[in-house]
Amino acid sequence: MEEEQGPYHPLRDQDGEAISADNTRLKQLGYKQELSRNLSAIANFSVTFSIISVLTGLSTTYSMGLTYGGPVTLVYGWPIVGLLTLLVGLSMAEICSAYPTSGGLYFWSAKLSGKRWGPLAAWLTGWFNIVGQWAVTTSVDFSLAQLINVIILLSSGGRNGDGVSGDKYVVIGIHGGILFLHALINSLPISYLSLFGQLAAAWNIVGVFVLMILIPCVATERASAKFVFTHFNTDNGDGVNNKVYIFVLGLLMSQYTITGYDASAHMTEETKNADTNGPKGIISSIVISIIVGWGYILGITFAVTNIPYLLDETNDAGGYAIAEIFYLAFKSRYGSGVGGIICLGVVGVAIFFCGMSSVTSNSRMAYAFSRDGAMPFSSFWHKVNKHEVPVNAVWLSALVSFCMALTSLGSLVAFNAMVSIATIGLYIAYALPIFLRVTLARKSFVAGPFNLGRYGVLIGWISVLWVATITVLFSLPVAYPITIETLNYTPVAVGGLLLITVLAWILRARHWFKGPITNINE
Repeated sequence: MEEEQGPYHPLRDQDGEAISADNTRLKQLGYKQELSRNLSAIANFSVTFSIISVLTGLSTTYSMGLTYGGPVTLVYGWPIVGLLTLLVGLSMAEICSAYPTSGGLYFWSAKLSGKRWGPLAAWLTGWFNIVGQWAVTTSVDFSLAQLINVIILLSSGGRNGDGVSGDKYVVIGIHGGILFLHALINSLPISYLSLFGQLAAAWNIVGVFVLMILIPCVATERASAKFVFTHFNTDNGDGVNNKVYIFVLGLLMSQYTITGYDASAHMTEETKNADTNGPKGIISSIVISIIVGWGYILGITFAVTNIPYLLDETNDAGGYAIAEIFYLAFKSRYGSGVGGIICLGVVGVAIFFCGMSSVTSNSRMAYAFSRDGAMPFSSFWHKVNKHEVPVNAVWLSALVSFCMALTSLGSLVAFNAMVSIATIGLYIAYALPIFLRVTLARKSFVAGPFNLGRYGVLIGWISVLWVATITVLFSLPVAYPITIETLNYTPVAVGGLLLITVLAWILRARHWFKGPITNINE
């Protein structure tokens, strides 16, 4: 592809002119417009905000926060992680403004590392990005399947009332059904997806405020402000006693939740005024998630009074902390936990929307990566249908996510290792183009309409260092003594992905993959 010469600042008078300018900009970057460009700034934000989905991330990992540090980790860990993640988002937004394409991260890496290193940088970034995205979809939809199983358990009387729940085969069946629905929805024209995305964003915001107020108000027993803001839980049952170590492990809840915001970049070829609305989608989704997420944490934690009981696998929800909190709140006041089950349904719908938006982002990345010939059978995956939707890439993303979840049938340890790539693998993909921006491209980088000015390099370095830090911290053991069952397999999974990607490059890909290639003359 031709190197870009100088900055580009399109006109913004009307939608028609903006779209024409977007298409011209895309052509400058080497691609013709194939997807339907109908997304507004709100629609772009909605997809990304729905993927971050604080209701999804915090509800499904709340047990982890309670186990490792409890209220202190929950209340203070969230804003710390949120602020540092915002810096990562700012750095990504600046690069997104310069290169608004569906390829996102791997395209950025190629452009920022020059002709010599571009293909390798794009190859590594692209595979970490797409596998990380598939792992996110796997994790999200599997967590919804598990929540549905818990809802069935509570609805039939709970663990202490002869309630019934499905085994691992039922859970994987539910997971497959959810993915099938997500693939169907994502096969619709982008205008319908836009409406679903905005509904999802509204559901997440309203749901958070309803639950953060309703649950502590309904609960007959509430925690004191001193407990919520100062209690540190060291009773984790995992042999981890150092308070700093415990606090660090608890941060994974927050970092797992605030991820997936690269979706705004992957949707830029379908977004109007992409070089400004793409960056806005990244930043606004992170900022709003931090604010509403902290409110949700505070509200729910005020309903926590007995941490060991909430984590006890013999309670009615089988140790699913957030479900037990909701169920007990209503049962203690009204003698029935039905209201709590309905509240879990609110969370379930949010998770469903999260998975839906995740498949949307997955498919756009797969479409762009295959457009540049990086994937097996690329010519098939990057085709679009009459509605300008990459429908083959949609079904590929659903299929791969289902196959990744099949590891749960053999071992939950193997499954957890697989989905660990959702956080660490994805953040490595985030950090690679940022690192290239502050090193190889420090002087040659041409900023777009949104830029960080003289602070771009500083913020970039902080972002890279934070990703390096969490990569190490979240690879540490989470339980002692270390056994086959308690070993943290994150470094094994991430290291395995790196090894496979590098070997594929050395043995074959370096001979034919040249990075992003133009399709204007097709």
